[in-house]
Amino acid sequence: MDFALSEEQKDIIKAAREFAEGEFPDYMEESDEKEIFPRALWKKGCELGFVGVFIDEEYGGAGLGYFEDALISEEFWRVDPGCGVSVLGGTFGAQLIQLYGSEEQKRRFLPPLVEGKAIMGSAITEPDAGSDVAGVTTTAVPDKDSYVINGNKMFITNGSVADYVNVLCVTHPEEQDRHRRHSVIVVETDREGFEANKLKGKLGIRASDTAEISLTNVRVPSRNLIGTPGNGFKQFMGFFNVTRVHICSQAVGAAQGAMEKAIEHIKNRKQFGVPLASFQVNQFKIAEMATRIEAGRTLYWRAAWLLDQGVQDHRLIAMAKWFCGEMAVYVANEALQLHGGYGYLREYGVEKYYRDAKILEIYEGAKEIEKLVVARAILGKF
Repeated sequence: MDFALSEEQKDIIKAAREFAEGEFPDYMEESDEKEIFPRALWKKGCELGFVGVFIDEEYGGAGLGYFEDALISEEFWRVDPGCGVSVLGGTFGAQLIQLYGSEEQKRRFLPPLVEGKAIMGSAITEPDAGSDVAGVTTTAVPDKDSYVINGNKMFITNGSVADYVNVLCVTHPEEQDRHRRHSVIVVETDREGFEANKLKGKLGIRASDTAEISLTNVRVPSRNLIGTPGNGFKQFMGFFNVTRVHICSQAVGAAQGAMEKAIEHIKNRKQFGVPLASFQVNQFKIAEMATRIEAGRTLYWRAAWLLDQGVQDHRLIAMAKWFCGEMAVYVANEALQLHGGYGYLREYGVEKYYRDAKILEIYEGAKEIEKLVVARAILGKF
């Protein structure tokens, strides 16, 4: 791997930074306070080509890699995590279709996502099935040329704003192997029996839409089934290997933004007649924050580069996911601490990084699960 970025990649970073710094401030406060999905901002992101850059050109995307997508994500989260996840999260599920979908499905579902005509989500988690993905109980029963779906999903990103969602369903209940009972089916949200209730009162990333979904006798054509029937669990594991690298970029971006807030504060704030930055204890904090950020960035860059070579290194991805999430929480906490009492005030901006960072240790694979993946890859199963 060449750690020197290409000129195109440098231009992508510059453009993403300029867009985020120029546009996000108009949306981020209201979106956070009122928990509003910034649809107009998402639309601008699509129009300027930031959304779905990993999607192949023949399906409307830029034909770039997951690495370039992560570079954009890092810059967006550096400015504001809530707006960042809302703009780029509109394609959440496109990765699975591009990996496993048919040609017809790719041409039907992918172009609208980059054109700003549709938003996508993925519905896996259930009230009693979180980390245990194979424990999902939502059913899809074949009926002539359709599937009839019944079940409930929880904590679904874009749940109440999406035009269609990938739903993990039990299609082969007779299978002895619980990892071969499920399939992925795309469900259009305007179908009868589909209901989404927006979840409010979240700690962080409040601009991002999160919902509880209910599916009651939702009839979907069989052509909406993605890939091989009964292979849904494996497909979602492959999907998560891609999206978890994206989460790492979110973590690095949030940590970078929080540290920059802290640096600005301790350079300008004085105690005992001198800037806070002159105290060695604070210098050490910045040194530790910067080092952890760089370690996280190096981990996820390598994982993203391998993805673009067609290699899903699940051990490396799990390492990067838990380390970056934990690192972001650590850095946000230290950044707030360096602000002292001012860190508790909204106007200083650091408390929001503190709230937004916590989800990075939880969603798309809690850090405890990621550590278990790493341990099993090294030690084997006991």
